[in-house]
Amino acid sequence: MRRHKGGAGKLAVCFALIFGSPLIAFAAVKVMPMLGAAAAKAATFSAGITLGGNLPSKALESGESVVPESFDLPASKPDELEKIEDSAVLSGGYVGEFMPSAENEEAQVDDSQTGPKPYPASLETHSGTIVAMQYGVAEGTQFFSLDGGAQVRNTTSVPTEQLIAESKLLPEFKIKFNSEPQVLIMHTHTTESYEPYERDFYDASFNSRTTDESKNVVSVGNKIQEQLSAAGIGVIHDKTIHDYPSYNGSYDRSAVTVKKILAQYPSIKIVLDIHRDAIEKEDGTRVAPVVNIDGKNAAQVMIISGADNGKLNMPNYMKNFRFACLLQRQMESDYKGLTRPILFAYRKYNQDLTTGSILIEVGGHANSYEQAQYSGELIGKSLVNALEKIKED
Repeated sequence: MRRHKGGAGKLAVCFALIFGSPLIAFAAVKVMPMLGAAAAKAATFSAGITLGGNLPSKALESGESVVPESFDLPASKPDELEKIEDSAVLSGGYVGEFMPSAENEEAQVDDSQTGPKPYPASLETHSGTIVAMQYGVAEGTQFFSLDGGAQVRNTTSVPTEQLIAESKLLPEFKIKFNSEPQVLIMHTHTTESYEPYERDFYDASFNSRTTDESKNVVSVGNKIQEQLSAAGIGVIHDKTIHDYPSYNGSYDRSAVTVKKILAQYPSIKIVLDIHRDAIEKEDGTRVAPVVNIDGKNAAQVMIISGADNGKLNMPNYMKNFRFACLLQRQMESDYKGLTRPILFAYRKYNQDLTTGSILIEVGGHANSYEQAQYSGELIGKSLVNALEKIKED
């Protein structure tokens, strides 16, 4: 993530006049890193309006532009420009595959640079601070509660009353407790990893990505899989690396993987895309969302359930939301404080492929992999309990 600071109000006007198109103005912010805050703000704000983005208010109020390092303007072909628009909508106004942070005052970190492939042998340089934080009940007009204290954050124009009604409905599918595959666990950003142990500092020489399955989100998926298998629920855990050596296009590649598996195993009802967040304050402090469960720290969990704004070709998105609410209520009932509010937003994340598709962020890059793996175990146990409610007789 790059921040551009300084004063260049006149330059902002020039860029607006010269480029005209908000999309190209957005690209100009990328290719001219010395552009002042006012110019960056103007270009970014303009792009956010045109692309239907939902830019964090913190960036707009402070006059800072947050632009992903990986942004590249493609050739001017209609289909590729449409992809940029969708990407911006999916990412809350940014062009790039960003995960949502917990609050506006905490930045979304672009940690998309790939590698290194091995997990470093030593990460003991004190580059910055890590603070552990338990996110509790959120307040504001975007938030509403489910039974048992679980919450949803609605960033769409779908009325809250409608979402409350939908949240009370069970998924339409039923689950068989036998060897026939019912659940697919996979990872679009397979190399997302964690800190080596629970601590109050981080080493910036490592970008929290590795192909070491014992240290990345695959290890979290393993823990979920163990609980499902122990309960007699058929599960496939696909460990294909979709974000290395190239990060861009990860969702396109993971869609191919999921479609192939669904074609091979049509009995699958649920697809869990397991990720981790990357939360960082303005001063560079990294936040580890943590909750103590039975005397042991677990990484807090956030479900993302995508909605369709009319452009995303997700006619059944509300059916995913019902499943998300079922699991959210169960996790919060079983392990108080484990969850952050469901994010219900205009995002796709391949959730058009089943009516039981959700994305789950397990902690962030400041959590230890032990905390994240413990959360995987808890998610798995709650998922089993939730699926008991829709078990086929």
